[in-house]
Amino acid sequence: MTLETQGSIIEIGGVAARPALNGETSIDLAVLKDALDYLRPALQADGGDVILSGVNGGTVNLELVGACGGCPISEKTVTAGIERILRDRVPGVVDVVASG
Repeated sequence: MTLETQGSIIEIGGVAARPALNGETSIDLAVLKDALDYLRPALQADGGDVILSGVNGGTVNLELVGACGGCPISEKTVTAGIERILRDRVPGVVDVVASG
């Protein structure tokens, strides 16, 4: 499964580091991309961004880049912000794993 969007930092090519928590689910990659595009301006306003590394079942694997990559509150950004938004907007998302 590979999806590249020209003009965007989103790239899909890998698999998530952890398996889905609730068994296998199917995530619509177009809906996931739209949700990441929705939250991207907030990350970019602080000098960061997000790369979608892969999807495995209901687990979404992200990489925080730019200022977000080394930010001491990036874990809170993922759990309180990104994961909540993805679970609300993208059916099938059960876990978000972020590195950076």
